[in-house]
This record gives sequence, C-alpha cells and structure tokens, in this order.
Amino acid sequence: MNNKILIIEDDRSISDMVKNYLTKEGFNIDTAYDGEEGITKFLRDSYDLVILDLMMPKLDGMETMKIIREKSSVPILIMSAKDTDVDKAIGLGLGADDYIAKPFSMIEISARIKASIRRATKYSSTTNKEDDNIVKLGELTINFENFLVTKNGESIQLTSKEFEILKLFIKNPNRVFTKAQIYSFVWNDDYFGDENVINVHMRRLREKIEDDPSKPKYIKTLWGIGYKLEGN
Repeated sequence: MNNKILIIEDDRSISDMVKNYLTKEGFNIDTAYDGEEGITKFLRDSYDLVILDLMMPKLDGMETMKIIREKSSVPILIMSAKDTDVDKAIGLGLGADDYIAKPFSMIEISARIKASIRRATKYSSTTNKEDDNIVKLGELTINFENFLVTKNGESIQLTSKEFEILKLFIKNPNRVFTKAQIYSFVWNDDYFGDENVINVHMRRLREKIEDDPSKPKYIKTLWGIGYKLEGN
C-alpha cells in the first residue's frame, strides 16, 4: 500500500494510537502535534491524505485546513470530539473530504481513509474519452477533462466532491437521486445515514453555481425523495 498520511493531532495518545494501527495496516505515517508543525511538514513533503484535528494549539484545524487547501487538493479527514452540525458544516465547507467524530473505532477510520484515497486516486486519473468533453448547462460550462466550471465566463472553484456531485447529475439529467445514492456514487462508500454530509456539500455547491441558492434552478430538491437536475 505505502500511502503516506500526515496526522495533525495535539493529543499524543490519540495520535500514537492511530499511527500504530495505520502503520500495521501498511500506511507510511508522519505526525504533527499542532497546526504550525503540521503545515511545516505538509509543505516539506508529499502526502496522500491528511488526518486533521479541529481543536489544536498555535493554529487550529480550520486555519490549518485553509492553508492546506490553498496549496493542495489532498484528501482531508477531519476529526473532533465536538460532534455537532456546526463543526461538520464549517469543516466540510472549507474542503474536508470526510468527518469522523471522537471516539471512533480503528476499523472505521481505516475504512474511511482507504475510501478517501481510493476516491482521490480515481478522481485524479479520470482521463477517459467519456469525460473528455465540455457541457453547457444554462450559464454554466463544465469541462470534464480539466475539472473546470465557469459561470458566465467566470471560473468557479469547486472541491472534488462538489464537482463529482455536479458531474453525477449532468451525466444523468433525468434521474432522481436520493442522498444515499449520491453518497454511494460520489463517495464510493457505504452510506452511514449522516445526511449532514450531503446537505453541506449540496448547499456549498448551490452557493457557487446558483444566482439564488434558496431558489435553485439547476439541481432541484424533491422533498422526501432526493434531487434532480433541471435547467438544461
């Protein structure tokens, strides 16, 4: 396997526990115990995934994530003892790929890490002819080859998950997707029933592509069912 992971966690007991388990799983692990040290190591080396605690000294997880996202699209798995929708929304809105609440099982974190790395690898290597085209949707232009989206000629910065959600609907314009189906296709993983993950990503996507996110014209909500693409 030999994927390289950076753990940024100020609680050394948690950091050591995760490091020891993941090392046995075949991962190459580096650790940092505050945000500043984490950024230093991240900029100095290359990683396949970052595990990031939200509550840390010197530089907290949110600021650390902002800096990482300015430099890289590496998968980020955030973790926190504060299992609230606010924490999740803020974290995922800044570009985290997944969220895990403390306390967590080693089996669960290992599964989420493997799924995140698998998704990122698939995303970065998508170069087949099916995606080698440009689609126009209303004021939007989507380039599947270069993962670029523009609105009225202005570039829109989407995270990999936001792009994959938009791509899912564009490739299936007449299909209604439930939240579980969206998670299954985009995250390529079992759905844990956490609707907040889908809600946050959908909200962030709409804020970027819609004139009025509260009255979306591209991806419509079918209450009690799911979502469907319109606006062709």
